[in-house]
Amino acid sequence: MVVSANVLKWVMRLYPPLLFQRIWVIRFDKGFRSVKVKVNKSLFNTNYNHSIFGGTIFAAADPFYPLLFHQTLTHKGYKVRVWMKSAEIQYIKAGRKDLFFTINISDADIDEVEATLNAGEKYIKAHPITMYDRDGDLCVEVSCEVYIRNLEPSETKTEVTI
Repeated sequence: MVVSANVLKWVMRLYPPLLFQRIWVIRFDKGFRSVKVKVNKSLFNTNYNHSIFGGTIFAAADPFYPLLFHQTLTHKGYKVRVWMKSAEIQYIKAGRKDLFFTINISDADIDEVEATLNAGEKYIKAHPITMYDRDGDLCVEVSCEVYIRNLEPSETKTEVTI
């Protein structure tokens, strides 16, 4: 589905699994090449050690690479299936304060995906996420393996603009 960056931001802000975990989308850049996210520490996601629950942190990392790739490719006319195939997380420092992260996908990333899809193959590659607290201290590193499959490999692609 083709949506605007502002619509997707509000859909994700109000999506219950993220909303109740206090995961807040600050912004999607126009063109869906990046997203900035905040994980708010609250009573609802604080663990026994008074830090942000690891499941909340993992949930924050889960949807954003697939969303960015899906929206970028959909706007280019592709019909794709995108999901996170696997992830690995390293907790570097306890998240005792709000956490922030930004994900960026480059033109080179999109070119690589398009070349793979246009060759009739599935794109599977790991992409990094680093999360920092509000003091700028590194707290979490995540490696997200993204899976992308072209559902209409023989179709000619036309870019959609909004």
